[in-house]
Amino acid sequence: MISILELRHIIECGFLPLSCICTSNPDGSLMIKVFEPSSGHVQLLVTGVRTEKLTSSRAIAELIGELRVEMLALKAELC
Repeated sequence: MISILELRHIIECGFLPLSCICTSNPDGSLMIKVFEPSSGHVQLLVTGVRTEKLTSSRAIAELIGELRVEMLALKAELC
């Protein structure tokens, strides 16, 4: 099993070159905030991400991919 610290690091690195802060909540869920490093503009904020199924690199990569698609959709709405 992947430790929560390692899981957070993998998720944060998955959004480079954007900045990402991934914090764990007392209930074991994650809050993921992705933002522009230069301006601080938040591109995505997701709370309550359950970690039970994030036990493999594939599952983590799928989560990052889904969140990137969500970011693109939000960006398209703003244009």
